[in-house]
Amino acid sequence: MRTHTDSLPGGCGFKFYTEERMALSQQPETGEDLTDVLLCSDNTEIPCHRNVLVSSSLYFRAMFCSNFVESSQGRVNLKGISPDVLCGIVDYVYTGAITISMDIVLPLMQAASMLYYGRLFEACSTFLQEQLSPDNCLSMIRLSEILHCDSLKEKAKEMAVRSFSDVAASEDFCELSLPELMCYLEDDRLCAEEEQVFETLLAWIHHDPFSRRGAIHDLFKKVRLRYIHPTYLFQFIANDPLVQSSTLCTEIIESVRRLMLSVSAKCGRELKPLWTTPRRYTCRETLVVVGGRKNNEQTSREALLYDERTQRWQWLAKLPLRLYKASYVCIHSILYVVGGLSLSMASGDSSVSATVYTLSLKTNQWRTAEPMLEPRYAHQSVSYLHFIFVLGGIGVDKQISNSVERYNSMFNQWEAMAPLPTAVLHPAVAANDQRVYVFGGEDAMQNPVREIQVYHISRNLWSRLETRTVKNVCAPAAVIEDKIYIIGGYTRRMIAYDTKANKFVKCENLKERRMHHSATVINNKLYVTGGRFLNGHDAIEDSDCFECYDPKTDVWTSKGTLPYKLFDHGSLPLVCVSNRPNPP
Repeated sequence: MRTHTDSLPGGCGFKFYTEERMALSQQPETGEDLTDVLLCSDNTEIPCHRNVLVSSSLYFRAMFCSNFVESSQGRVNLKGISPDVLCGIVDYVYTGAITISMDIVLPLMQAASMLYYGRLFEACSTFLQEQLSPDNCLSMIRLSEILHCDSLKEKAKEMAVRSFSDVAASEDFCELSLPELMCYLEDDRLCAEEEQVFETLLAWIHHDPFSRRGAIHDLFKKVRLRYIHPTYLFQFIANDPLVQSSTLCTEIIESVRRLMLSVSAKCGRELKPLWTTPRRYTCRETLVVVGGRKNNEQTSREALLYDERTQRWQWLAKLPLRLYKASYVCIHSILYVVGGLSLSMASGDSSVSATVYTLSLKTNQWRTAEPMLEPRYAHQSVSYLHFIFVLGGIGVDKQISNSVERYNSMFNQWEAMAPLPTAVLHPAVAANDQRVYVFGGEDAMQNPVREIQVYHISRNLWSRLETRTVKNVCAPAAVIEDKIYIIGGYTRRMIAYDTKANKFVKCENLKERRMHHSATVINNKLYVTGGRFLNGHDAIEDSDCFECYDPKTDVWTSKGTLPYKLFDHGSLPLVCVSNRPNPP
């Protein structure tokens, strides 16, 4: 139950109402003698003052100040308004306060609408908004449409998209009309992964398959296929009987399959509107830091997530074991930890690993995936479309390797690719526009390699470009639009390679000579974490630094610090679904 206090509209109206209430409270018998109209409902009669009613409502102003018959009548019968509701409204008019409960709110809201008490109508709307839940929000939307209450409708719709998982399980959901369901599925605010969007539309169709199965194509086009894991898309969705029954649906899936198999970032005119649709607003990128050397003591099993809203770090599930110089990559909103040197704390033994561990923020559990073809550590990994490329590193023979393999997430398998022309350790690696770029690094004699090695994904071929500009070792690379940023590497320098213009652009320097750090891109900004740096005395120190670079302003800003000093770690953007709106 809720008590709402409000004043009548208009400055002079409120003043008159206040003086009248004081007069009535001081001389109740005189106040009743001065009433000049009876408001009636069933057998209830309530004495009132015309001038008070006129000042409080446009409805009564029209009734008593125009040529309506009620203007000269002493009794006015208000049909459709119950005695309890009428008494409540009269109390509201004279005292500015009213008690709203679930028993009375709907007839009170209807009466407030009829009598033009706008503030009372909105007070009822506010009361109903406070009762909103995933179970009743769809019913509230229908009610708001009947009552023509936009504020209630918007709040109920906001809850429906924010709590979509719970709402989709409610009884009301399956009763939605096709246009209503389409409206939800195309809403950018919908808090759901695309796999769930597909499963929801299936459940809606199966509720009444005879009349609804023909809607599969229109609904299927609302699923943002680009953000669905290929295994789920081609094994589950493609084989669903409803999808297979629609020629148009199967044609869309085959177009996506051809697009992925061609390793092309471009798509046909018909598929483009479906493929280029952006992620929903509730799917936001968040920074995850994993592994590395912690406080220069031991290889870390920690995984941390940075919450931009609270600017705090949260601990995720720990890696199953300690891995020295593993590689870290993200694809399909899943974090992959690839290979590394596994260390046994008990025996002190170590072995080169081909194992791949994965972490999903949805489950916060580590699992093993298909292992690499070759064990390796101190290697590099990079993702592109539905592929993960693993390059070089050190194998079981303790030699620098030039081998390359890639993981195809469509088929869940690894395959050997053309080897690196020059075997290098600790290069800067990035993928863009159907190419993998390998900048610099060092050879087996620890000499800097001043060249760019470019892998053409669709042709499985390498090319090389010697350049004096490249002189980086233990530096990360990251892509923003068509520029690849190489951040430090035993230097303060950061340069950007423009892949379209084939030239380097100098950027604002780092504060220290940095190496063994990590970098990633979130919302077109570059985030750099940890590493090691050379201080003013040329001594190497570990860092807990956390910085952000904005390419639009060419400015570095501090984001605080990591919870501990860290280097040789992974820093990645993982997409998570959040029912909280994104910050402006």
